[in-house]
Amino acid sequence: MAELIDAVSAIATEVGARVHARWQDEFKRWEKVPGHPVCEVDLEADALLRERLSALDPEAGWLSEETVDNAERLTRVRVWVVDPIDGTRDYLRGRPGWAVSIALVEGGRPLIGVLDAPARGEHWRAEAGKGATRNGAALACGDRTVLAGARVQADVLPKVDADLVSVQRPNSIALRIAMVAAGEADLLAALRWGHEWDIAAAALIAQEAGAVVTDARGQPLRYNSTRGEAFGVLATVPGIHAAAVERLAGRAASAIIR
Repeated sequence: MAELIDAVSAIATEVGARVHARWQDEFKRWEKVPGHPVCEVDLEADALLRERLSALDPEAGWLSEETVDNAERLTRVRVWVVDPIDGTRDYLRGRPGWAVSIALVEGGRPLIGVLDAPARGEHWRAEAGKGATRNGAALACGDRTVLAGARVQADVLPKVDADLVSVQRPNSIALRIAMVAAGEADLLAALRWGHEWDIAAAALIAQEAGAVVTDARGQPLRYNSTRGEAFGVLATVPGIHAAAVERLAGRAASAIIR
């Protein structure tokens, strides 16, 4: 497994460098559906990731934001769960809040998680049961035990959460989860249906740094589901997770209705 994570890390770095080389350049961009941007760099990165990762583990299935989903992945023991550019909006705006995200999932749980964020000079990695690192330094989440005063990534906080403290908010949800792992935030909450490729790698990084990561209702997350979706994500330092679930319960109950 150590050799495998090194190989995945190298692939993420290679693809991250290629994507970074096109950042702030001219390239084709459009919306897959209203409000969901994509660009030609996304597709090029996706193709390269599939080529490189499939060569590492030809038996693994494939779930990626930029590849049409195929139910055949559900028959595989292992699955690559990939977002070639998580945080596409920041990428398109020339902002650094984006990352290449790769997870290898087995039995519904990530074995390996890697994020490469070259515009921020950050490379994150985790292996189940072996801890997490950023740029080679071991990560440990914070030790806050009181929800009031917790740092959360938000541009504007609603009045009901005025007792929280806002910190920088990269567009990439993977990076926002990783900030909890690094002790740069105490809480990340997304109260909407989202895709597994957005969170699988970062969730493992956060968990291996000691954080608690669940869906928006506080339930365990499992990956390679039929729809490849989860109802939100809640990543917190351990001491405030129960309080965060309680505070968000009403909002989560309203948001889960689609």
